[in-house]
Amino acid sequence: MTARIEGLLRDLAPQVLGAVVRRYGGFDSSEDAVQEALLAAAMQWSREGVPDNPKAWLITAAARRRIESLRADTARRRREDTVAALEVPTEASGVDDTLTLLLLCCHPALTRVSQVALTLRAVAGLTTAEIARALLVPESTVGQRISRAKARIKAAGAEFRLPPESELAERMEPVLEVLYLVFNEGYTASSGTSLQRADLSSEAIRLTRQVRSRLPDDGEVAGLLALMLLTDARRAARTQDGELVPLAEQDRSLWDAAAIAEGTALISSTLATAAIGPYQLQAAIAAVHDEAGSAEETDWTQILGLYELLNACAPGPMVTLNRIVALAMAHGASEGLAALATAESALGGHYRVGAVRAHLLEMAGELEAARGEYEVAAARTLNVAEQRYLRGRAGRIFG
Repeated sequence: MTARIEGLLRDLAPQVLGAVVRRYGGFDSSEDAVQEALLAAAMQWSREGVPDNPKAWLITAAARRRIESLRADTARRRREDTVAALEVPTEASGVDDTLTLLLLCCHPALTRVSQVALTLRAVAGLTTAEIARALLVPESTVGQRISRAKARIKAAGAEFRLPPESELAERMEPVLEVLYLVFNEGYTASSGTSLQRADLSSEAIRLTRQVRSRLPDDGEVAGLLALMLLTDARRAARTQDGELVPLAEQDRSLWDAAAIAEGTALISSTLATAAIGPYQLQAAIAAVHDEAGSAEETDWTQILGLYELLNACAPGPMVTLNRIVALAMAHGASEGLAALATAESALGGHYRVGAVRAHLLEMAGELEAARGEYEVAAARTLNVAEQRYLRGRAGRIFG
């Protein structure tokens, strides 16, 4: 299967699933039917070429499989009643089916981890392996969570429609979490030859804008949108000739000034009016980076203070690691290395631990040790672009 077909199927999968669930109901059976249609498309399109209307082809193929499943159901009367109850006219609403699908996957009947896993599969189109890497759990665990989640949605009798306004707030935390995970997978792919997958990050931004249109006064929704805009603004400068370019070395003239202006204005107004939350703090950190005219002008003391607040309200391994980097940049590599040694047992074996240690050792002038840590970090990441970058850093130390 060509990369073009693979990317097209990934983009269309949530749209097709939304259409099939809207028409026939039964999330679990519809998802199975869509997966069969995607497999058929991958095989047939590789031989015969992509049809003129690939989305319609997939919907038709999935619908046929869904109908076959319905016909095989022995409880025909109950099935027909359910389908009639769930059926919604195709043009009944201007709401994007993908947003409705996102909220369905975050149904209150599901646990948080199941909500996230199911949404990454159904809405973002990530594979089980990609979801496992994003959530830092085994693939088998992800598969079990997705299967249980689909069963619980079916048992709960969930309908394919936007929830009432009274339920939106309680669904926002997992919705925002999964949107952020999708964005991050697009901004730095967990595996593959490309550092970035712009289709995923763009889709996450688009859906977050839709959520904000429904909840314009929610500070964390605004904070997440600002964070995405301020981060994605650097995308054009993150690679050169296919190679990763670290933030300090990026050509800032390539940054998207309009996205930075929008994100900065959004987070500035939100911090002044809403209760502070973790997405807002991360957006504020991104704004400090983006507003600096050069790497040397970055206000690391302010960033460190923001990470202290973030660590207090939303502690986690990556927050700890990023705070250590800010500490080193503000007060010296030795302080950063000492903090890393203290915190390492709680950070696990993520490749970024080795990458940060290598960077701090290089700052401290311990070049031989730094080179070894870069090599270790490169061996632990599955992204080819990151592997090349880390090995390149190791090679340049004595090159």
